[in-house]
Amino acid sequence: MKDLKLIGLKSHDCHVLMQQLLVVAIRDILPNKARLAINQLCLFFNAICSKVLNPVKLDELENEVAIILCQLEMYIPPAFFYIMVHLIVHLVREIKCRGLVYLRWMYPVE
Repeated sequence: MKDLKLIGLKSHDCHVLMQQLLVVAIRDILPNKARLAINQLCLFFNAICSKVLNPVKLDELENEVAIILCQLEMYIPPAFFYIMVHLIVHLVREIKCRGLVYLRWMYPVE
């Protein structure tokens, strides 16, 4: 608490922070357009991690995440965008091939 750092988090903790708490944490910190892009990214992760997915909406999600990443590139410094950020685009295709995300989570093993 003295250094105001989060340490010792498991992957599930980071997952919850990203999907639920990040939206609240950046509410008054970032400019409006950057905040909206990050909120959309959090909503995208909420959508793909849900237990029920409409197969018709998968193509829409795939297009949406490409637009979200383009918006993030406009508002967030380029140093943030390394190769791992690009892999978000492929998540919907992986869902189409392998099924729902929650069935492959490793949280119980942790």
